[in-house]
Amino acid sequence: MAGVLKALVLTGTSQFPHRNSYFPAYNPVSGVNNLTSFGRKSQSIPERCIIVRANSQLKQGNGGEYSNWAKPMLNFASKNFLPLALVGGVALGLANPTLGCLADSYNLSKFSTFGIFAIAGLTLRTEEIGATAEAWPVGLFGLVSILLLTPLFSRLIIQLHLQPQEFVTGLAIFSCMPTTLSSGIALTRLIGGNSALALAMTVVSNLLGILIVPFSISRYIAAGVGISIPTKQLLKNLIATLLVPIILGKVCRESFKGLADFADRNSKLWSMTSAILLSLVPWMQVSKSRSLLMMVKPETCLIATGMGILLHLVLLVFNALCIQSLSAISGGSSSVFSKKQNVTALLIVASQKTLPVMVAVVQQLGGALGDSSLLVLPCVAAHLNQIILDSFLVSYWLQKEQSLDNVKTA
Repeated sequence: MAGVLKALVLTGTSQFPHRNSYFPAYNPVSGVNNLTSFGRKSQSIPERCIIVRANSQLKQGNGGEYSNWAKPMLNFASKNFLPLALVGGVALGLANPTLGCLADSYNLSKFSTFGIFAIAGLTLRTEEIGATAEAWPVGLFGLVSILLLTPLFSRLIIQLHLQPQEFVTGLAIFSCMPTTLSSGIALTRLIGGNSALALAMTVVSNLLGILIVPFSISRYIAAGVGISIPTKQLLKNLIATLLVPIILGKVCRESFKGLADFADRNSKLWSMTSAILLSLVPWMQVSKSRSLLMMVKPETCLIATGMGILLHLVLLVFNALCIQSLSAISGGSSSVFSKKQNVTALLIVASQKTLPVMVAVVQQLGGALGDSSLLVLPCVAAHLNQIILDSFLVSYWLQKEQSLDNVKTA
């Protein structure tokens, strides 16, 4: 504090010229009047160093202490906004489920999904659609992987034993589902992948899944149990929540040039908005299932959660190996399977499974494969874990790319 006051005195005497040049500053040590041509007192080098150091301390003040801990936290939150939003939604649902249950009673999840796809249409550029047409082999394999290949893992899952057995059956049903409705697109856009390709695989797989999912469940899981799924109603719901908002967003983009420019300039803002809307879904799902979560033994929940995480990791490895094989077969580095934008979109979208469609299917089973709540419960954790894991994976990719760019620039 004394040093700062001394610096203030020094700066005050050195920065302002003497109004009366007839009374020059007198140095009692040397006995010489220290005057410049303009009547300013000359400063020695050590004195100038003290003033510069003191001025920097005054400029920082408490703000310097604040920036020391605030900036790293803000940077971390910005880079990991999506996983933090999802974890925050889960924590809020566990801490106080009342508000989440109220939001679910008003079907807020449908509005959030509508908003995510409206943003996807608003930020969808026309040239991205052309890139999707060029990458049609990647999209075709993505559909095959989502609807035909990954459901085969349900045969392995159903062989496991856990009490209650509905946990195993639910995860097996979950593996037969199409891809997630929104998180795959959001993560692909965040990493800079082919978001139009991700959007196309999401829409088509969910529409075709209405016809294929009943076949997969009856063949791999139900073993002869009659299952009737309201195909017409599911089709209407998917059209209303997927196609309509995408078309509306794209029409608004093409109709208003200023809106398109605003969307392109604020891509990060739209990504954060999509992340917030996406976090509303697990918040409401955890709020609804909190009472059941409290009834199940903690070790059973941990085992079921670990099984869901393992399932997602297996799907990631499986799709990564398939991508490498197809890339080697179809031309190596010049193949569409080798382009980074296509690879990220395919790997993320083809390795995720959707929870809303799974819930709709389970509700129509009428208890034929077990208690509906117990069937859905492990899938809620699996759905959240796959999004959280992929969001951290995307954050790791972004940081790695940034470090490589810094090395190239240096």
